[in-house]
Amino acid sequence: MKHYIILTTAALLLTACSNNKKNSNDPLADSGRTQLTENLLTSLKALSDSAVYMFGHHDDTVYGIGWKADCDNDSTVHQRSDVKSICGDFPALLSFDLGHLELGDTVNLDGVPFSRIRQEILAHYDRGGMITLSWHLNNPLTGGTSWIEASPTGGGLEGAAAAVLKGGERHDLFLTWLDRVAAFLNSLETPYGVRVPVLFRPWHEHTGSWFWWGSDHCTPEQYKALWQLTVSRLKEKGVVNALYAYSPGTEPDGDDGKYLERYPGDDIIDLMGLDCYCSAPPQLSPEGTEIKAYTEKLDKNLEMVCRVAKEHGKAAALTETGFEGLRTPDWWTQALAPVLARHAVSYVLVWRNAHDRSGHFFAPYPGQQSASDFVSFYNLKPTLFLHDLNGLYMKGER
Repeated sequence: MKHYIILTTAALLLTACSNNKKNSNDPLADSGRTQLTENLLTSLKALSDSAVYMFGHHDDTVYGIGWKADCDNDSTVHQRSDVKSICGDFPALLSFDLGHLELGDTVNLDGVPFSRIRQEILAHYDRGGMITLSWHLNNPLTGGTSWIEASPTGGGLEGAAAAVLKGGERHDLFLTWLDRVAAFLNSLETPYGVRVPVLFRPWHEHTGSWFWWGSDHCTPEQYKALWQLTVSRLKEKGVVNALYAYSPGTEPDGDDGKYLERYPGDDIIDLMGLDCYCSAPPQLSPEGTEIKAYTEKLDKNLEMVCRVAKEHGKAAALTETGFEGLRTPDWWTQALAPVLARHAVSYVLVWRNAHDRSGHFFAPYPGQQSASDFVSFYNLKPTLFLHDLNGLYMKGER
């Protein structure tokens, strides 16, 4: 049964992510997006109704613990990965961030050149994988980052969303920011003429208040308008290869109404998600109460997300999660996997392994205490990594 499920979902994903040159004339579907983009959505929905899920890692192929790719050396493109160094396989899903693209910078907020991100996206598409993109854009009023702490007095935060909407003092500026995002998405084209399908995930974790678009800093109507302006402008600029993800934090606490309070609508959103992290003090309690609190919170919120997504005909995903520093050796199989086994999601994404920030990592690396447990996680029947998507190496045949 495991092989049947993998073959079925992998075949769908291959249809969406294939590098077959016969797809060079990828037609537009009735939705106005490319057929390959619609095929990817079909695949995500199928995974959301199955017993398997893709594993993803943010910035996986551009840096890791103790290394950073040489951005001037093409031979390093997609060749290195902390995940691959542990299990011998790339993640099925790669994630990158577009923060600072809006400013016209050549590198993103974590110092990765956008030219390199483009290379990695094309490379991962060619090997059959999937891409998702987040956007930590700067505050258009204060000039600070996305985060509240960037503005010590809080000045401008409450007005940032209103300022970029039609009639606001930063509306024209924001349109140029959206146009730069559109230009980047439109540039994701293979040498054989295929626009690479991506899942775009802006305005995330809005149920918290640490970003300028968070719940304390704009009204539900303003938040929905941000989404409407974003998607309509990208479409106006010819973006036909993007799906859109809605990903609140855990503040709704399992409440459908709170989760949907700022939902911009079924005509805009393709995937419903959840960002949920395992937060714990430096010294874990012997009884593991922090891990237990995480699994209970994740379980409660994923039940709600998967149910609501199904009701709205959307794909579902655990759009961000992780345990910073992986301070328990069996987090993968004893905390994360058991919860995911109870809820049908299309993918799970863990955050980055920073090369320049001690202790800020969410996937194992050689010598890290959870590495062997991650291999066990990799070998679980529900988990899909890159080899599972291309169908060349079934898990029982490795």
